[in-house]
Amino acid sequence: MPLRTHAPGVLLSLAVAGIALLGDLAERYVAGQAWLEALVLAILIGAAVRFLLRRPAAFEPGIEFSAKYFLEVAIVLLGAGVSAAALASIGPIMLGAIALVVFCVLAASYGIGRLLGLPKRMAMLVACGNSICGNSAIAATAPVIDARPEDVASSIAFTAVLGVVTVLLLPLLVPALQLSGTDYGILAGMTVYAVPQVLAATAPVSAASVQVGMLVKLVRVMMLGPVVVALSLLSAGRLANERRRPPLGRLVPWFIVGFLLMLAARSFGVIGEPAALILSKLSGGLTVLAMAALGLGVDVRKVMEAGTRVSATVILSLLVLLAASYAMILLLQITAA
Repeated sequence: MPLRTHAPGVLLSLAVAGIALLGDLAERYVAGQAWLEALVLAILIGAAVRFLLRRPAAFEPGIEFSAKYFLEVAIVLLGAGVSAAALASIGPIMLGAIALVVFCVLAASYGIGRLLGLPKRMAMLVACGNSICGNSAIAATAPVIDARPEDVASSIAFTAVLGVVTVLLLPLLVPALQLSGTDYGILAGMTVYAVPQVLAATAPVSAASVQVGMLVKLVRVMMLGPVVVALSLLSAGRLANERRRPPLGRLVPWFIVGFLLMLAARSFGVIGEPAALILSKLSGGLTVLAMAALGLGVDVRKVMEAGTRVSATVILSLLVLLAASYAMILLLQITAA
């Protein structure tokens, strides 16, 4: 990382994160609790700064770096707080339910896009982003289906903002639907687009929500591989053109591998409880920093430029995903009873 190139954006992200942490402390001092956690404040403050203030292009590399790499390192460190026993607790029924919801919602989202008049490739981009993991799924799917750059940009622009809105509003469903910490973790893991955003959405609720949400989301992300392979097989001539296959790193991101390695180290006792606690706190701090950068990277103006049909498709697809995920929770409760 060239220090001179990235320093301005990293320092701006640090400043926003610091303000968010101070706001969190002020809330706890005045009201006895934080109504808006530091993670949420960081996103809101960052987005406000991006919208209200013009900044030189020199800030962009550091902001992008902070939003991406600090976030990914935070996820790797989070693996130290999860054991193999917790992963095994998901069980085969849960695994099957996650896969079923992903593929059903992918088909439904694609159908919604086509009904609203989106081209096939654009509808598939939105469907994959909605049902699997947002921008990562869009980026991995685009070269396989030969999507146009403008379609990819529009999909990512609106998904980025809707992902932030989901992080902010999803915790409101806990009292509305009377969800337990575990149930909310499942809902967040199934509906929030990006892996790091699951952490932001669940941290204000409970530790159980964080663990369950991350595990469910990781399983959901793993669906990206089979989906991209299936799309490759369905695309004429793709098997003969190796250059259009997405690299392995897109199918299984390095931070997911790192998360699993940390999980293994925790499970086999390589990482003890004191070290796990320190790594967890470090993960939380890096996440606040990354959320600040994420907010700084959200351009509300670009989202407003996205077509009405794209916006409507993404919103309706998200509502379908929410409904399917809640139905999955109810079904699991019935199965366990």
